[in-house]
Amino acid sequence: MSEDLWPLHAPIDTDPTLPQAVTGSVTLIIPTFNEAGNITELLRRLGDALPDPVQLPCEVLFVDDSTDDTPAVIEKAAADHPFPVSVLHRETADGGLGGAVVEGIGRADTDWIVVMDADLQHPPHLVPELVGEGLRTGADLVVASRYISGGSRAGLAGSYRIAVSRAATWLTKGLFPRALRGISDPMSGFFAMRRSAVTAQALRPLGYKILLELAVRCRPGKVAEVPFVFQDRFSGESKSTAREGMRFLAHLASLRSAAPLARMIGFGLIGLSGFVPNLAALWLLTRAGMHYLPAEIVANQAGVLWNFLLIETLLFRDRRRHRHWADRVGRFALLANADLLLRIPLIAVFVAELGMEVLPATALALVTTFVLRFAATEALVYLPRHNRS
Repeated sequence: MSEDLWPLHAPIDTDPTLPQAVTGSVTLIIPTFNEAGNITELLRRLGDALPDPVQLPCEVLFVDDSTDDTPAVIEKAAADHPFPVSVLHRETADGGLGGAVVEGIGRADTDWIVVMDADLQHPPHLVPELVGEGLRTGADLVVASRYISGGSRAGLAGSYRIAVSRAATWLTKGLFPRALRGISDPMSGFFAMRRSAVTAQALRPLGYKILLELAVRCRPGKVAEVPFVFQDRFSGESKSTAREGMRFLAHLASLRSAAPLARMIGFGLIGLSGFVPNLAALWLLTRAGMHYLPAEIVANQAGVLWNFLLIETLLFRDRRRHRHWADRVGRFALLANADLLLRIPLIAVFVAELGMEVLPATALALVTTFVLRFAATEALVYLPRHNRS
């Protein structure tokens, strides 16, 4: 990935020999994508909101994926800013907004990290309050919440976005009740976190919900919240799209399937969904007069393709880089069809010996071989090569 780091103002001392970061020091990470119209006003408000640099040692780091002149606007606006300002421009927007934040975290060596958007929907005057609440309470994570007393989602444009935001909040809290305990607004993009509580190497973000990624993978010890009123966008257009919504769902699936047991359950649910194309194809083929045993082999391919696409997208997204896609397809198809060596005899026994109909016999055989298929798929298709014995 090609990238440029432009220091636009004298940076905070980043001497790696320092034993620890200055207590209360802050790196303010602001991911940007074509936000040129917001930068000057954002830096002006930050300059008004942040206390004297001696009281709050702070540097501002823009991690920029823009295709417009946002970096140049930042460079010009930073000239009169009282705090250090830098731009990390990424030629490849790996991981989207969440990936940009993780890149920024990797550059930070301060006591605290504060993440906020550049569109001024997150009020800059709350930055000192977020850090102050963390110092006062000893929290590892402080979230600016729209859903506690004093907060509001007023800046969300329209009832549709409000409904989507609320539904996403309910869904995430339902999926991760322990990891998100004490966080009323897991969809918030405005928060402060102790750098010591972040393990950047464990983060694998997808899309723009980086708080969810940090809370689930890093499990901060103590969480606090401060209310905030979600503002109207100052300039430009929202980056929330249907595509981002799909990335969010894929991100949820990836987080939920991180544990082996959860991954096995997810594999089973995907396998269950594969019954539909498999049995539909089998029904069509047997209705057309094909004997059920060769029909099983042909119909199995519909289920194989269905399962592979869902597993790639939802279950093993983080492991796809371990092998070329053609290698993964070949191995997955080989395993799925080799499964027939066990499943076909089982179906024959169920049909001939137990008197079962073809369709229920097929479903029962699929369930019987499920655990073996899961173990073989994980080990032979998606397990990193250097971890295999």
